[in-house]
Amino acid sequence: MTLKKHRRKQGFIAAGLVVLLLLTDQLIKIWIKTHMVEHQMYNILPWFKIYFLENEGMAYGIKLGSKLFLTVFRIIAMSVAAWFVFVLVKQNKFKTSFIATLALIVAGGIGNILDSIFYGACFSSSVGQVAQWVAPGTGYASWFHGKVVDMFYFPIIQTTYPSWFPWKAGEQFVFFSPVFNFADACISVGLIALILFYPHTLSRALDSVLHRNRQTTGPTDIL
Repeated sequence: MTLKKHRRKQGFIAAGLVVLLLLTDQLIKIWIKTHMVEHQMYNILPWFKIYFLENEGMAYGIKLGSKLFLTVFRIIAMSVAAWFVFVLVKQNKFKTSFIATLALIVAGGIGNILDSIFYGACFSSSVGQVAQWVAPGTGYASWFHGKVVDMFYFPIIQTTYPSWFPWKAGEQFVFFSPVFNFADACISVGLIALILFYPHTLSRALDSVLHRNRQTTGPTDIL
């Protein structure tokens, strides 16, 4: 396979994966928004539930600063990440599996950005009612202030802290307690894969992008 063909194939794979994951994420969220009331729950299995929540924070409901700050931060971070992947594809020096792992993170980040930008302006509130599509700009919040839709809940272990526990004695303990969405899962899988399988590759990629003036070479692996 020529370098040009390999670069083109890698680019198609990365772009196609991002589009596919984004479509999956948004279809799930839109179905939840238009069929469930916030805090409504479906029990699929004892340890797997569909639990509709909306949050103003980052992945898994983590909060950091104001809503507008979070949205702008996400946009900047994902723009940098997408540019990073684009440069790596152009350099044609890294495994396709590594590029696909980065694409997972980019897709997940963009998925939650779309919620923040559009959902508040294009949906009515989900509090006490099923949300409806509304004219753009007339929703439950202004542009860039929408809430992120979460729905996956896996209370695999449900018990209580023992009475002798130094704190939280007798309180309920749930693992895994965060409610998350498909985009969060994409980000988590991508980050875990980077840590477990590509720590050195990521370091080389960062160095390669930061020193793009160096002479580029062919791919180290085209699988």
